[in-house]
Amino acid sequence: MSFKQLFPFLTWLPLAKKSWKDDLIAGLTGTIIVIPQAVAFALIAGMPPVYGFYIAMIAPIIAALWGSSYHLISGPTTTSSIVVFAIITKYYHPENEIDLYISMTIVLSFMAGVIKLLMGLFKMGKLVDFVSNSVVIGFTAGAGILIAFKQLKHVFGINVPQGSKIYEVVNYIILHIKETNYYALIVALVTLLIAIIIKKFIKKIGRFNLLIAMVLGTLLAIYLGGENSGIQTVGHIPSHLPPFKVPDFNFDWMQKLFPGAIVLALLGLVEAVSISRAVALHSHQKLNNNQEFIGQGLSNIIPSFFSCYASSGSFTRSGVNYQAGAKTPLSAIIAGLGLILVLLFGAKYASFLPKPAMGGIILLVGYNLIDFKHIKLIYASSKRELFVFSLTLLGTLFLHLEQAVILGIAVSLIFYLERTSKPNVAELGLNNEKKFVNIIRDSSVEECPQIKVIRIDGSLYFGAVEEVSNFFMNMYEKNTYKHVLVLSNGINFIDLAGAEWLTHEVDKWKERGGGIYFVGLKIISQDVLNNGGFSERIGYENFFKDKNTAISTIYNKLESNICENCSVKIFKECKNEIKS
Repeated sequence: MSFKQLFPFLTWLPLAKKSWKDDLIAGLTGTIIVIPQAVAFALIAGMPPVYGFYIAMIAPIIAALWGSSYHLISGPTTTSSIVVFAIITKYYHPENEIDLYISMTIVLSFMAGVIKLLMGLFKMGKLVDFVSNSVVIGFTAGAGILIAFKQLKHVFGINVPQGSKIYEVVNYIILHIKETNYYALIVALVTLLIAIIIKKFIKKIGRFNLLIAMVLGTLLAIYLGGENSGIQTVGHIPSHLPPFKVPDFNFDWMQKLFPGAIVLALLGLVEAVSISRAVALHSHQKLNNNQEFIGQGLSNIIPSFFSCYASSGSFTRSGVNYQAGAKTPLSAIIAGLGLILVLLFGAKYASFLPKPAMGGIILLVGYNLIDFKHIKLIYASSKRELFVFSLTLLGTLFLHLEQAVILGIAVSLIFYLERTSKPNVAELGLNNEKKFVNIIRDSSVEECPQIKVIRIDGSLYFGAVEEVSNFFMNMYEKNTYKHVLVLSNGINFIDLAGAEWLTHEVDKWKERGGGIYFVGLKIISQDVLNNGGFSERIGYENFFKDKNTAISTIYNKLESNICENCSVKIFKECKNEIKS
């Protein structure tokens, strides 16, 4: 491993000498943007608000130094916060056992970080591709709904029993609607409306809509009487740096948290890599998924020793960072350092933030997580993807979050395997333009009575062997063909099971007096055939680079009496010579 691989920030530090002014502006913008989000996401995670500041100041610095993306900003996110809350509340609840809740949350974050780091070190960056968009969209939509309903108690000022399910929250509020604190409701709704209006109609300051809404919502709460009117605030926020403390590595906890840690790590990586890719489409930066995994892992491991809970990439802050003109990860470092100054000198002001105003903000955050555009696209394009989306969404609402994600991934993979296990095998003939086309698409095409030409679209692996085997069996039993020409460009790979079946099938057709021949088989598809000795058993002479050479070779093996009486004569060899 080279020095720059060990310290990847050395590759962009020279660039920062020229771009530091742009990075400074983007970093300061990021500091302002993250203040309301840090508090809001900490509350979603069930953590005291100061913990949102802790992770928002340390995680982006570590991720910037060891990550891959120049524009990704890490820290507290909605997804990581809701997953943390769902996992830990199975064992402790923040309203009754806050110390144990915090300790267990930090252990969970450490474990998720280790999983991310190991996945990066073992170059498992491709694994995130197995989490389909439908799973992510279903989960985030469900998380958005959960987040919104969890905030209704702050919006209405009604003391909903802790740990209530989504339907229990709705039922309780309906039954106790008369207990609504209208001061809290006004603050929540006004804050929400201000955030929406600024974002939609005042584009120049749209990126600061949450911050402005929080400030105005807080002023309104103070005007209405504050806590004297029953409007709860987030309370005291310590104005000191995060303390160094080794996580409580309780073995019993770690056993219980392991499945949840895997889901938290996987979702965090999907979130971070997706955001990095989205920004890279505009910045044209070349990304390294494995390095990003390492950065995300370290940005969970190291902060866990400073009382931080789980972090991931933030879409909002990353987008703002890029739009604000950031050129290198120095902007993320500046944003983290800026928040340290805010915590040291401005924490006392943050303690006045009213929970109803935060509730209004989080309602908007939850709503924005529901990707209506892609949901409509899923609905219109694929019943299978719609099923995966719906299953993940309902699972998120009514099951444990990690169960919902695992269920969605499992069903996605089942559908994928089901699709790939049925490769399309097309029977081909020559049309008037002397091109091979599928006989079911053009009734005028003609076939040679001695050579069956087919095309296989799909890989020959253990899951697909039976389907292709059945096609060849039917062809063998129902036809008198002895020679089969396989146009193989569509075969992406062949595994051991596919190679063994193919060899036995070739032997069967050879016993009939013919053979199976392959045109255009990709080099990667020949790896197992060559390495396992299957190519030699099939016969190297039966593999061709082009159709013309293959047909010319096979033609010399045909029965001359059939050729002489053939009325089709579709190949040029049929017309150029009479077989003796």
